[in-house]
Amino acid sequence: MKKILLNCDMGESFGAWTLGDDSLAMPLVDQANLACGFHAADPLTMQRTVALAVRHGVAIGAHPAYPDLAGFGRRHLACSAEEVQALVLYQLGALEAFCRAAGTELAYVKPHGALYNDLVRDDELLNAVLRACAAFRPGLPLMVLALADNRRERRLAEALGVPLWFEAFADRAYQADGQLAPRRLPDAVHRDPQRILEQALAIARGESFADIDGKPLQLSADSLCVHGDNPESLAVLRRLRALLHSAG
Repeated sequence: MKKILLNCDMGESFGAWTLGDDSLAMPLVDQANLACGFHAADPLTMQRTVALAVRHGVAIGAHPAYPDLAGFGRRHLACSAEEVQALVLYQLGALEAFCRAAGTELAYVKPHGALYNDLVRDDELLNAVLRACAAFRPGLPLMVLALADNRRERRLAEALGVPLWFEAFADRAYQADGQLAPRRLPDAVHRDPQRILEQALAIARGESFADIDGKPLQLSADSLCVHGDNPESLAVLRRLRALLHSAG
């Protein structure tokens, strides 16, 4: 089993509304993808979640999204590449301010929701996010979806000098090409803790696992995401971390 990191989307509460259990998940992950105010989070939530990550020695990643609070960033918005580059830079700057105040800095960028998925299909949008990363800080890595074939992503990133980290999901169903099954499908999110654990370990071992149609799929990933808003995922997180660390 190769060394694989655990990451979790966090800081997605907003005002009096709480989502996820960041205090439970933070000590168990290596990387925290923090909302930047466009799909979730407010300044106080961002400040508190950065402090929580620093306290547990967790690397902080920006989790920028389309400006879609009402839709939690899961709606596809008709933003131009120029707009996407600007809105990503805006969100990186906001989160970096809290990181600097806490004595740390952004370690990477992982887009959220519809924006994350749109990067798989749209070269202009992927280039826009890559340009934002390069402009913000040379060498700032971008986390993207591990697909059955990532040659496109590697080619575009290399042209702009942006390092890529590839991510797979323990609790999401996949299509045959490695894209995530749309959430509108009934089995797009795994709810069985044992299945989440088995898929995570298969990815970490470089073994195949079943896609949404039951066919074998194999992915190569640097980091494994466990969603903080999925109680079933959090239920297996401690056991998963122990298994990965004992084998790493």
